[in-house]
Amino acid sequence: MVKGSSIKIQDVQKNTKDCTLVTFDIPEDLKPNYAFKQGQYLTMETLIENEKVRRSYSLCSSPLENQWQVAVKQIHEGVFSGFVNNHLKAGDSLTVFPPEGNFYVDINIDKANNYIAFAAGSGITPIVSIIKTHLEKEPNSTFTLFYVNRTARSIILKEEIEQLKNLYFDRFQVFYFLTKEQRDIPFLNGRFDKEKLQLLTTSFIDVKEIDHCFICGPQEMIFRIRDELKEAGLAEDKIHYELFFTGSSEENRKNVAKILEKKIEGTEVTIIDGGKEFHFIMDDDYDNILDGAMAAGADLPFACKGGVCSTCKCKIIEGSVEMKVNYALDDKEVAQNLILSCQSVPTSKKVVVDYDV
Repeated sequence: MVKGSSIKIQDVQKNTKDCTLVTFDIPEDLKPNYAFKQGQYLTMETLIENEKVRRSYSLCSSPLENQWQVAVKQIHEGVFSGFVNNHLKAGDSLTVFPPEGNFYVDINIDKANNYIAFAAGSGITPIVSIIKTHLEKEPNSTFTLFYVNRTARSIILKEEIEQLKNLYFDRFQVFYFLTKEQRDIPFLNGRFDKEKLQLLTTSFIDVKEIDHCFICGPQEMIFRIRDELKEAGLAEDKIHYELFFTGSSEENRKNVAKILEKKIEGTEVTIIDGGKEFHFIMDDDYDNILDGAMAAGADLPFACKGGVCSTCKCKIIEGSVEMKVNYALDDKEVAQNLILSCQSVPTSKKVVVDYDV
């Protein structure tokens, strides 16, 4: 299992009233381990009120900048985001794990690619990293960004976006949409609803000319945009998305309830990690393998615990489980018996899972 390192905070700056930019001082000897691709994220961990708290945040810096920077937006009752926005300061240290994530496409310096991106709120962070990198490394490529926020003052990384507009004025354009302020142009008011997306795909976007589309934001927004773009003719393999946070719909809650009814009490679980085995009996207080294992003393990789990031991915060797939600694994991976341990409810008396995949 990949271990985290204690990393010193180089700088802490307010970007908006409720969003903080955190820059890490990665030591020279660790930089090879922390090399990243545009669109990837860092997982951080610290003790808050004597409890270990771990969260993942996308890097908004480009790998070309030799800088490791994340933007942390404070959310209501968010333990980690509140700590970062109100208490973290330069000189402090956090446990930081090496970058992960698949929200990127490879750079092609010889091709003139046409990229588009949709973002909402703090979903802009990996998108900015992606835009910076492709525009710098692909001199003939273009990028168009559609970015929705509540108000003009809440736009995260606006200064960096405007600098990119000035630097690549002939290859980069951005459209800001606001939901709580009225713009002079009615089209720029409100969220990405079906009507607005249909207008975009008929008047602003030539789907036939798009090489890749990136989307980052709430689940509902992502799937709506994905479906409208597919309907307009954009191939699904050209659509890449990162769920920034997920809500629990009524349908999801009902599905989870059905799965929990199948849970086998007292399942014997074997964890294979780093070539070693860890055995435990599932406690009735926990419904998924990851939480059960950690309560029994295992030290396993995880980040979001929401079925989004795939950090806790492992393979079923014996037995059966059912996942409550799965936003990270595709059909091919599921067919290969890969699971998200944070979402996997044991449905057999014995389960063996292998993290060495």
